[in-house]
Amino acid sequence: MKMAMAGLYKRVLPSPPAVDFASSDGKQLFIEAIQNGTMEGFYKLISYFQTQSEPAYCGLASLSMVLNALAIDPGRKWKGPWRWFDESMLDCCEPLEKVKEKGISFGKLVCLAHCAGAKVQAFRTNQSSLDDFRKFVVRCSTSDDCHIISSCHRATFKQTGTGHFSPIGGYHAGRDMALILDVARFKYPPHWVPLRLLWEAMESVDEATRQCRGFLLISRPHRDPGLLYTLSCKHESWVKVAKYLTDDVPNLVKTDDVKDVHKVLSVVFSSLPSHFGEFIKWIAEVRRREDGGQNLSLEENGRLSLKEEVLKQVQETGLFKHVVAFLSSLTLCCRNAPTLSDENNLPDIAATVCCQGAELLSGSFGSSERYCCQETCIRRLRANGDKPITLVSGTVVNGSSEQGVDVLVPSCPNKLNCCGSGPSNCNGIYPAGNDVLTALLLALPPETWRGIKDEKLLNEMYSLVSTENLPILLQEEVLHLRRQLHILKKCQENKVDEDLGEPLC
Repeated sequence: MKMAMAGLYKRVLPSPPAVDFASSDGKQLFIEAIQNGTMEGFYKLISYFQTQSEPAYCGLASLSMVLNALAIDPGRKWKGPWRWFDESMLDCCEPLEKVKEKGISFGKLVCLAHCAGAKVQAFRTNQSSLDDFRKFVVRCSTSDDCHIISSCHRATFKQTGTGHFSPIGGYHAGRDMALILDVARFKYPPHWVPLRLLWEAMESVDEATRQCRGFLLISRPHRDPGLLYTLSCKHESWVKVAKYLTDDVPNLVKTDDVKDVHKVLSVVFSSLPSHFGEFIKWIAEVRRREDGGQNLSLEENGRLSLKEEVLKQVQETGLFKHVVAFLSSLTLCCRNAPTLSDENNLPDIAATVCCQGAELLSGSFGSSERYCCQETCIRRLRANGDKPITLVSGTVVNGSSEQGVDVLVPSCPNKLNCCGSGPSNCNGIYPAGNDVLTALLLALPPETWRGIKDEKLLNEMYSLVSTENLPILLQEEVLHLRRQLHILKKCQENKVDEDLGEPLC
């Protein structure tokens, strides 16, 4: 005798207004839409169609599905050697525990899409129109280089539940219907809905934010952003740091005694919040030691070369020379120079990165498991017969298990000693404080310096931080950081759901 099992198994799709994708009518709509060329975006999406892993993860599942369909490289590994977007990796704008409990707002999903490296246009229904929405749906249904995620209220379709995110998989022009690839597949199957009714469902107001819902138009950028640097909100101090950079620095440079670039740097760096180094990071390439041996794959070599080119371009800027001179003067005067972290030399940084890499490779990043890097070895080796690369190898211990991890470090052609190199042997060969600080100063919005009273100095600062004269690779890197800072400022002000405009560059 079988025991009764509590819980729910699926829901019956209310039809009308929806049409089940697998029904005879749904199949006919699909065939006709294919014939009319408005299902081109469907194939990539269906290849990466997934079920949300938590009842409130519809936004994360929709976004990871679209990011994978657009072949955007997350730049970090999911499990094993594989780089892949998963809901668990979309945690930079809202803690996963909070999303698990309450879901994610429209604005925070926009933030996540930006931080994941996508090009995003976001529209609330009070900022757009049904006709404009239809044009975007047609555009993304007739190509596979953009996709739409809708934010709607289920009640409009007579479905159970409230707010919901799902990608739009296609369009039938004759009957003006959109295909919803519902990521809550445990509840409802993919289904067609009238586009006008979908618009009405998006016009509803989200009770949590008091804002209209809407849709995201997501596409792939010209290149993967954040090649070498990224801003992080993992550490709790990020709110204080973001506020300092966007609110305090513009006021600090207004003082009368700011007469030259050295003084500008002094007032900016002398009040840096603690844990400032947790806010801006350089992006390391991590792999299992047995995966790589002494050779780099073409892909690894290409990414490392780009990182090194960005590093070189940062060090060739006029601002970098001022930062180096300023930091050197502090050292000579025996004053405390700004530090980016407690681990301010390559061996210590590498030990931390090796531990993080081991967590990522094992699929347990952010868990309570403890990883300890017993030893690191810094080497210069020639991979594939090309120029030398800097490789940091670490042995990471977790309980009784050991794992060898390699960190590929973008570097300048300076010589390194072998294992056990001290900090003095590592200066200048990897993204250190001077270039990280330079990149961050370049990323501050131009209006940061508007309050400088000395006109000659103001013009000099504008010239030093201008992105117009930067090489295109560095320019894109800086603008990416600037967009990240803009979004994080909105998060810090709790205004990310109020202002969805494209960050100013």
